[in-house]
Amino acid sequence: MNGLNKNYALLAESMQCWEKMADFRAKRERCKRYCYGDQWGDTIAVDGKKMREEHYIRLQGNEPLKNNLIRRLVKQVLGLYRSERLSTVLQTADKRLIQPVSEMLEDEREANYTGELDARALEEFLISGMAVQRKTFGPRESAYGIRTDNVHLGRFFIDTLSGDCRGWDVELLGEVHDLRMDALFAAFAQSPADIRELSEIYRVGDYQERLFQMLDQWGQASHVMPDFLLPSSPGLCRVIEVWRKERRQGILHHDRDNGVLHWVDVSCLSGAEMHGCLSVDTHWHYYYLTPFGDIITHGVSPYAHGTHPYVVKAYPFIDGEIHSFVDDVIDQQRYTNRLITLYDWVMRSSAKGVLLVPEECIPDGSSIEDIAEEWAQFNGVIPVRTRNTGVLPHQVSANAVNIGINELLQTQLNFMEDISGVTGALQGKMASASVSGKLFEQQTHNATLSQLDLLDTFRHFIHDGMKKELSLLQQFGSDTMLKNYLPEDEVPIFRHALFRLTTSKS
Repeated sequence: MNGLNKNYALLAESMQCWEKMADFRAKRERCKRYCYGDQWGDTIAVDGKKMREEHYIRLQGNEPLKNNLIRRLVKQVLGLYRSERLSTVLQTADKRLIQPVSEMLEDEREANYTGELDARALEEFLISGMAVQRKTFGPRESAYGIRTDNVHLGRFFIDTLSGDCRGWDVELLGEVHDLRMDALFAAFAQSPADIRELSEIYRVGDYQERLFQMLDQWGQASHVMPDFLLPSSPGLCRVIEVWRKERRQGILHHDRDNGVLHWVDVSCLSGAEMHGCLSVDTHWHYYYLTPFGDIITHGVSPYAHGTHPYVVKAYPFIDGEIHSFVDDVIDQQRYTNRLITLYDWVMRSSAKGVLLVPEECIPDGSSIEDIAEEWAQFNGVIPVRTRNTGVLPHQVSANAVNIGINELLQTQLNFMEDISGVTGALQGKMASASVSGKLFEQQTHNATLSQLDLLDTFRHFIHDGMKKELSLLQQFGSDTMLKNYLPEDEVPIFRHALFRLTTSKS
């Protein structure tokens, strides 16, 4: 390393993208809470105090009940996806590629447990409306080959100005990594001097103080520390990985001696040498930064496909907006929970009734609050002082009045199915005796069509990932591995055809 260069501009640009995604991360956390059962966790203000809805309901003497319908809907869509075997065939004009490509992809996906990763990515896609995977070539659990990893969206950031649902207009993206010190040295240190330099940057003693000093230089409020710069645990080292699309001017130079064309940067040419058409070269550049702006390492994309290793898909991404499957039904889930809690409260009040306690029956040293507390217990004992009147405390109860809770609850359940598209037919519920088998089959087919747009969008995400997997196999796969799928004399032809397939934007 020998003294790390700094790039404050790139760090600030990355942090700006991170902060613009704060609303997305907050909405994702809320949707995740509702999906996994924490459905009374929203913060409300009561008499100027902020508290969780769950805490407020318990203060009123009620129990916050819930019936998790969202989880059932998510599992149904996941089951629908898993029931349809995903084809590993990529469309190509060269029919010779179809069989070996399919076999290679199938073997790599099985070795990498990609089917399970894709299911979890779909679950994330349903919860947050976005799925991100990272495709690299390197060591994995049992072998060396394609490595697929699902990216934690709480650590991922992307250019918020992009609006193309294909992702072709993205200019910057990356993620934050929290590494132990030994893992940091293993990943980036190549000499004892590098270890000393990284140890000095990430020394714990004055870590936050140095960050505050840097923020002061930027003119940012020193009392606010962005979570972008802080690791998730004090014992970890935060490394910020950034991939940015960069452009440079130059010319396409024809080397007549060797008979090849190569790009020459304009900064490397003198005025006399600048002949030919001046054009702009676009390439992806990667950076690994410290929270202090130090560039640990950087370079041009090492991949043959020429881009970043991420596969990104957001839904529906109209005007760059993301709206998830779970977010669409949260309001129905909340109202269902409220009706269930209200129903429970009405039944308990009707069963318990109200206790009438004459004042002359309250013994000395006791209060009406003490009697209420004893009465609330199933085995409570209430002491009384009898007078000549003979009046004793007595309970008054009445049957619950039907105020339409059942009808409202059924309406919300119907809304849940209508909005999500996961109807009773798709859930396998038995139809009434008056419904014919053909009609029930048509209802099931129509219910499947309601999820087609969502699942097809995710299949395009898988398709994009397969193209990057093939590019990695073409670039890093050994001839020995390729010979397992085709004759030896066809390996060079296959590599060339595979390169053309994986570098085209189809």
